[in-house]
Amino acid sequence: MNRQDATGAPFKEMGTGGQVKEPSPEVNSLARSVIDAAGEGRLDLLIVGKLPVELKAVEALAPIHKAQVISYLKATGLQLGLLINFNVAVLRAGVQRVVLSLSRD
Repeated sequence: MNRQDATGAPFKEMGTGGQVKEPSPEVNSLARSVIDAAGEGRLDLLIVGKLPVELKAVEALAPIHKAQVISYLKATGLQLGLLINFNVAVLRAGVQRVVLSLSRD
């Protein structure tokens, strides 16, 4: 079982509509260049079409990891995402909410 199968299987079993490595058409058509600049341009998880989740297994999260999630949020027009690092003793310590702040003109 590969990473995509392992992460998506629980959501499919629960019927929550989790999509694994399947960017929405809006992501592809509206902001492909923004996402490509952030990495390979593919979300790890998109939960019910509303919550992008980026999964990592690194010693420590770096600012570029948060920037990657922010790029996904901008490209999709969503406001909230999750960045999860599995290389921690307690998983709660590896979960970060990423909120796209609204600009004030």
